[in-house]
Amino acid sequence: MTLPRLNVYRHDRGARALVTLAGVIDPVTAPRVRAALEQCLRDGITLIDVDLTTVDRCDDSGLRVFLDVSEHAAETQAFLLLHHPSPQTERLLINTGSDGLLYPMRPGGARPQRARRRQKRPRERAA
Repeated sequence: MTLPRLNVYRHDRGARALVTLAGVIDPVTAPRVRAALEQCLRDGITLIDVDLTTVDRCDDSGLRVFLDVSEHAAETQAFLLLHHPSPQTERLLINTGSDGLLYPMRPGGARPQRARRRQKRPRERAA
């Protein structure tokens, strides 16, 4: 018996849904994520909270799903919020500039900061 590579759990509370993903988001499983999130929008959900706490890995196919669904949600006055991305997923979001669009959250609600290029400081001359 093989275990599924991704489990999707959904809990609705009014017009808000919590979608918890567990496993790996890759080209094989991304269509399941897309289907689950798009179904939320079809059901009239206006705020989709996606809990990534138990996502082991998310590649660019998962990122594409989140971007597409976020754009579709915005067209219908809805929002997609990502919560608790792994360090790998957080780096993917930051490195692609998608962190501001998708509002990834760390435990405690802190937003990750974009990596800033270090500016060269002029060397102080010895007196």
